[in-house]
Amino acid sequence: MRAAKVPRSIVAGPYGHPFHPVAVTIPIGAWSSSLVFDLLGLAADDPRAFATGSRWLIGIGLGGAVGAAVLGLLDYSRIPRGTPARRTALAHLVLNVTAMGLFSVGLIVRMLDLGRVPIVAFGLSAVAAAGLSISGWLGGKLAYRWGVRVADENTQREGFEAAA
Repeated sequence: MRAAKVPRSIVAGPYGHPFHPVAVTIPIGAWSSSLVFDLLGLAADDPRAFATGSRWLIGIGLGGAVGAAVLGLLDYSRIPRGTPARRTALAHLVLNVTAMGLFSVGLIVRMLDLGRVPIVAFGLSAVAAAGLSISGWLGGKLAYRWGVRVADENTQREGFEAAA
């Protein structure tokens, strides 16, 4: 269906080259790194540097997630209602918003206890990361199984034709 392939706005990226999958690397990378910093902080004799790094990474992830969410909503708006792709995209969206909420609450908890990695905040991050893993799988299903915002097969075929 062509409507799900063409962006509503050039901000979403040109045909066949959406920006949302690129933008999600910022929160995914930052939040994954924050979990590593948390583990190091929980194991360290002096966790302050790791706790500070983790807070910064969570903040960077939240900022990046806002940008990725805007781009994702532009893509979501082009998926026809009542389709399996739309329901999958909604589940993807809900999981991502939930993760953003959990990381936000965890960041507040961390701000109240600056000298260490609070176990509650780490738990919130771990649950959020598990939800993001499921959400990422759903995002992959949208792109690689159903081709949401991916060039159609005729366009893709151009890359596999031998030059005359």
